[in-house]
Amino acid sequence: MSERFPPVHWLALATVTAMPFATPPASAAWTHVTARAGFEVSYFRVSADGCHIDGCTTAVEDGLPWIVAYHIVVDSGWRTRAARITGRTAAGERTTVLESDGAGHWRIDGAAAPELDGCLDVDLESSAMTNTFPVHRLDLPLAARAAAPAAYVRANDLSVQRLEQDYQRVGTEDAQQYDYASPAFDFACRLAYDESGLVLSYPGIAVRTA
Repeated sequence: MSERFPPVHWLALATVTAMPFATPPASAAWTHVTARAGFEVSYFRVSADGCHIDGCTTAVEDGLPWIVAYHIVVDSGWRTRAARITGRTAAGERTTVLESDGAGHWRIDGAAAPELDGCLDVDLESSAMTNTFPVHRLDLPLAARAAAPAAYVRANDLSVQRLEQDYQRVGTEDAQQYDYASPAFDFACRLAYDESGLVLSYPGIAVRTA
């Protein structure tokens, strides 16, 4: 986590109108539930250009323990621009580095990844925090639905794939709730967020504890 993250070389971070959420707190934490046992902690550093997020999540899933640490850079429109993910299992340690130009083009460990074209978010299987990104970026009005395909990083081996998913805002103006669906996993649930757009409840996956 102390290793300096490589700079984003592709494009300067663009200035985008700020989304109507409160500034994220300095830190947040989640307890994993049902699908696995474990904990996640994230730290946020917000600037005029965007946000740097450092975090670590540890869990036992299907009897196997793993650790995933991450450093993620999003621009001021909450589009993922870079991510460095380091994972450890009994098989050893590995690192995956993703870069994006903010317009839907990606590199994985320096190699072009056209299969991710059109994705604007990174989504870590190990993390509840990364469900923050599309909600901020989309800024949906009530009842609106939008597709949010993501560069999806698996927890056990850090492999990356395209994940089709969508969000529909439900509830009231004062309650940030979204119906989330991921057809590839035949999974759907209702996500609840706080005023800063961080997940409070992710049914079957995690609950906010700090």
